[in-house]
Amino acid sequence: MHRVRPLPAYLVQRYHGWKATGYHENRAWYRRLAEEGQRPRAMVISCCDSRVHVTSIFGADQGEFFIHRNIANLVPPFETGGKQHGTSAAVEYAVTGLHVAHVIVLGHSQCGGVQGCIDMCEGRAPQLEDSESFVGRWMDLLRPGYEKVRERGEGDMARALEKEAVVVSLENLMTFPFVRSAVDDGELTLHGVWTDIGQGNLEWWDPASERFQLV
Repeated sequence: MHRVRPLPAYLVQRYHGWKATGYHENRAWYRRLAEEGQRPRAMVISCCDSRVHVTSIFGADQGEFFIHRNIANLVPPFETGGKQHGTSAAVEYAVTGLHVAHVIVLGHSQCGGVQGCIDMCEGRAPQLEDSESFVGRWMDLLRPGYEKVRERGEGDMARALEKEAVVVSLENLMTFPFVRSAVDDGELTLHGVWTDIGQGNLEWWDPASERFQLV
């Protein structure tokens, strides 16, 4: 632990700025959140990509979203076995503990994880094929999606697979018994969206037409 260092000076400065303004002006709200606990209306599963700013996109306040981030906003299928399942644990807590009304899977343009999956599937990323690559084994979740997109002959493979990742995650969510039960009982709604970082556009997955539509 001796290798751990203090925060960079610019982050410390920003923190003090927030404490003196953002927190000071809203301290009653923060204290209420601390005392009453969180009651988020929705869970958002998004990518770790630093360009994806969930609360800004939806204009959300503290306590409104239960946010889980991982590489390429993927949800694995339901499985047991006593291992560590971070994403599955987050989904379980959101649905059975917090009783959120919505689970939103948010994909995005220029996703590095999705591009890595493409490179791996096309033999251009041997480092991801290594059995010890955490990223590679995580992106194995999207291999079936890659095959679907390739068979459809999509012109922009990366963009098509970014959207397919959202669909795959929605399908995998329904393999969780507690998710399916909540959906069937009308207590939970699943949503899939994809955002274009450069254009600021947001598209939603329409299962009826099996296409993404502009919001």
